[in-house]
Amino acid sequence: MKNSLGLSFFVTLSLLVGSVSLEAHHGNASYGHAKQLTLKGTVTEWVWLNPHTLLKMDVKDDHGTVGNWILEWSAPSSLINFGMNKKTFKSGDEVTVVIIAPESGAPVGRIQRILLANGTWLNEGAISAP
Repeated sequence: MKNSLGLSFFVTLSLLVGSVSLEAHHGNASYGHAKQLTLKGTVTEWVWLNPHTLLKMDVKDDHGTVGNWILEWSAPSSLINFGMNKKTFKSGDEVTVVIIAPESGAPVGRIQRILLANGTWLNEGAISAP
């Protein structure tokens, strides 16, 4: 009886630990009912961390009010395959970003592609020159 209780405890603990790690990776579920937006703005920070990189930027709306956006992209291990790195963006860079944004209107989104000031498009599949 003692062994079966220990085994039950171990199995239960393993399932709980496994379920926490599964919950941690959300994927693109939050953008299920989303709209595509194009934002033009100034980079404030490029966060090169796992599990997703983040591009933070200031964007002016139609009334001139500046909004702070946080845009999610893929993991560094994916982006590095297409020539991107922790120095791809720096504070002050002017960029145009095509994103998928949630219908809630929150200033967040999932990056689809980025147009640099020199006319180069960046995306996960390729980097194309102007």
